[in-house]
Amino acid sequence: MANRTVVISGGGTGIGFATALAFARDGDIPVLVGRRAEVLDHAAKAIEGAVACPADLTEPEGAARVAALVAERFGTVDVLAHCAGGNGGLEPSAASDDPLAVAQHDWTVNFRINTLTAVLLTEALRDRLAAPGGRVLFLSSIAAYRGSGSGSYAASKAALHPYAFDLARALGPRGVTVNVVAPGLIDDTEFFGDSMTPARHQARVDETLNGRAGTPGDVAETIHWLASHAAGHVTAQVVQVNGGAERGR
Repeated sequence: MANRTVVISGGGTGIGFATALAFARDGDIPVLVGRRAEVLDHAAKAIEGAVACPADLTEPEGAARVAALVAERFGTVDVLAHCAGGNGGLEPSAASDDPLAVAQHDWTVNFRINTLTAVLLTEALRDRLAAPGGRVLFLSSIAAYRGSGSGSYAASKAALHPYAFDLARALGPRGVTVNVVAPGLIDDTEFFGDSMTPARHQARVDETLNGRAGTPGDVAETIHWLASHAAGHVTAQVVQVNGGAERGR
């Protein structure tokens, strides 16, 4: 299964970059998608054969740009890994202090960056997924199971689950699998920005059953396996990668 075309949103940093490395080791061609052109270019230079495709996936034009590149250079997509998204609290704040305006802003931002990006890119590439053998992977979160404090981030991730299940039903006859990976605390990502204090970090680690935070590689290798031939009969599943934290100690 060498030389597959692997489109990875959020491929410039963190879990997305680790995912690109995992596929590149097999000789696959990672297509790195994200909003920051300079970050993507730097990442692509670090991965042999990688292609950078800057695009804002919150807009139809951005998803269409990725689809056009795929059509021109590769024709089909073997693996589509949605690693873009993040903490809406790190985006610009609402313009108003009105509580309803703040709520509208927070919920809109989280759904745009975590849900809409995945939906638009999937729909743009849906007809180009390799059949049989295509793989679609969504990145959810432990928050989809137990909340995130604000509600909006958790809800935006949880929304990916039924979408993935519907896609699995629709694409299954074509031999395409669709799965979700839900990480817990993952170090070495931009998700928390500067907001994670040592005490909070340790509290999150203490929730795990194996006593450590996850790494981008932990998630990337799970995505890599779900995209492999070995996982060809696994579809419409949510695989949690959180050291057992969702179960509690």
